[in-house]
Amino acid sequence: MIDALRARYSEPGRHYHSWAHIEALMRHYRRWEATFHRPVPVLWALYFHDAIYDPTEKDNEEQSAILMEREAKDHLPADDIAFAATIVRATAAHKVPDGMSQDAAADTALFLDLDLSILGAPTHIYDRYETDIRKEYAFVPEEAFRAGRGAILKGFLARERLYLTDIAHSEWDALARENMKRAVAALEAAA
Repeated sequence: MIDALRARYSEPGRHYHSWAHIEALMRHYRRWEATFHRPVPVLWALYFHDAIYDPTEKDNEEQSAILMEREAKDHLPADDIAFAATIVRATAAHKVPDGMSQDAAADTALFLDLDLSILGAPTHIYDRYETDIRKEYAFVPEEAFRAGRGAILKGFLARERLYLTDIAHSEWDALARENMKRAVAALEAAA
């Protein structure tokens, strides 16, 4: 199964949403694994959350969740599959769904924070991320990309908190804001 996932994450056109992204998230997951209440379904969500990725489509998260449900059926109990799929689906809006138990909400929040860890990465890694995102959206004309990407980054910057959990907030928020401000300035300067 891992080989099949690696193949998916190696599809043409993937520059950021590649296996390297999964490996980066795994490093954070391992650091904070003891924090998760249900680490096994979180791990499955980590591996599958971008398994289906086509930047021209709007249902990547849903399709990734469906794939994970299918692949996990012989490996996990039904409630773990359902929880992992919920986490994958939550990456669409990067919000914790309503109605979750306190433990499930905490696990989902930390997973979502891990998925946004790139925003608070060291400058050279973040800059590579911006380059890789542009490559993934190469089909979008430059002016439209600058406007859209700028709006996304400004939306993040307008949030009172970028990260949902205290540990991720203290670890990444300050550098994430510096990185995104610099990216917005570069987009505006190129206009």
